[in-house]
Amino acid sequence: MKLHYSSILVFSIIISVLIISCGNKQKKENSESNTEIKTDINQPKWTSIFNGSDLTGWTIKIPGHELGENFGNTLRVEDSILKIRYDAYGPEFKDRFGTVYFDKYLTNYRLKVVYRFVGETASGAPTWGYRDSGIQFHGQPPATQKLDQAFPVCLEYNFHGGNGTEDRPLGAACTNGMFVEYNGERNTTTCIAADIAKTFHGDQWVTAEIEVNDGVITHYVNGEEILSYSNPTYNPENETAKSLMNGDDTKVKGGYVSLQSNSHPIDFRSIELMEY
Repeated sequence: MKLHYSSILVFSIIISVLIISCGNKQKKENSESNTEIKTDINQPKWTSIFNGSDLTGWTIKIPGHELGENFGNTLRVEDSILKIRYDAYGPEFKDRFGTVYFDKYLTNYRLKVVYRFVGETASGAPTWGYRDSGIQFHGQPPATQKLDQAFPVCLEYNFHGGNGTEDRPLGAACTNGMFVEYNGERNTTTCIAADIAKTFHGDQWVTAEIEVNDGVITHYVNGEEILSYSNPTYNPENETAKSLMNGDDTKVKGGYVSLQSNSHPIDFRSIELMEY
């Protein structure tokens, strides 16, 4: 009988150890699972900032017109597409280069737009306006743009569309009232061409992205990196830029994103933002 009880005792101990081990393993798995869920929740995610129905969250500024006045129905939403058109401008464009602001100050983020050029350049527009537009960012507050000011103080990811024969690469970085560092040196020209030249002809959809992260700015097209630069600063010799500075500090810490209304019709199928 002693042997019998001893065997039962050993067996009971083994079962208890197995139960405790399984319980600890399950707790560990649950803990790891919860950690993964929490980590996933904290990951930045893409958010659509164009709702496909109306202009909620966006404000237009056209030279000669008050902030928010959508002269000539320049900005419109049709078939879930944000369209920029000039059919009400008449025979003379009159340098009415518009700015369509997203109504939020941004610092570190990634912006992605899917766009295409369509139709013909507005009558009376400059020749450079042919299939030309862009994303402006680190821009001045919309309310500070003067009545007749054509372009905000900002940086720009420039869009070009091909004419069917010539190379017209997109993706240049252009500056207005600012400086940037490219290859370790401050820019001396208004625009810096993309390192990788890409031309898109016709009315095809193109995906353009900008990443702004702790002073480093990167341009992408269709998922491919084409240009990187850094350390944007205000030009204190530019009156409007100087008014945006914090004392003598020229560093640009953030600003407003906008789309250009640059005289050639353009469509935006989606506009997404990921904030860091």
